[in-house]
Amino acid sequence: MLHEELMLLFINQQTGKLHVDSTSAENALAGAVLIELVNSGRVAFEPDGKKLRVVDPAPLTNPLLQESVSRIDQPMKPQKAVERLRKRVRDTVAAELETGGAVRVEARKVLGIFPGRSYVITDERRNDEVRQAVGDVVRGYRGADERTGSLITLLHAANGVHRVFEGDKRELKRRAKDIADGNWAGDAVRKAIQAIQAGVMAATAAAAAASSG
Repeated sequence: MLHEELMLLFINQQTGKLHVDSTSAENALAGAVLIELVNSGRVAFEPDGKKLRVVDPAPLTNPLLQESVSRIDQPMKPQKAVERLRKRVRDTVAAELETGGAVRVEARKVLGIFPGRSYVITDERRNDEVRQAVGDVVRGYRGADERTGSLITLLHAANGVHRVFEGDKRELKRRAKDIADGNWAGDAVRKAIQAIQAGVMAATAAAAAASSG
């Protein structure tokens, strides 16, 4: 699942923390869930391309995706959909990974006081496969496909590519933007992913403005 692979990329293997702030991570993970829903055919953009709506209510086998469909209870713009889906999405995705044996979630204290979580990679093979596939595209060793292109687009929306992968910050960000704008998927899929990317970035900006105000 795209949201599981994105979570693996976000995890800093040395510290057990995330490479990006929690708001950016949650918005990007919600964006990954939305892309999965679009790819599944359960959710689609309206003809004008502005709002998402449920077009197929058939049940999904993945509990997170099924629960997420229920939150899209009316046509809504991508930013609103991201804001609806981000609630507890990080914990839910981490729990999925833990159930699948990919991650172990451990309790920790933030500043020695506040409860937090650390993430320990337990399936090194899966983690390495995801990082290599995405890293090869980011570094220009091979072209993007729908999977790696979607992941890089979401990392770019979370301003996380240069935090996840080593290298020149400016160059990595430039490549990520080029990939996000690239032609690695069909026209309809690409437009949907780019609209969701814009929704992720808008939701993150709105959350930052609210916290600073």
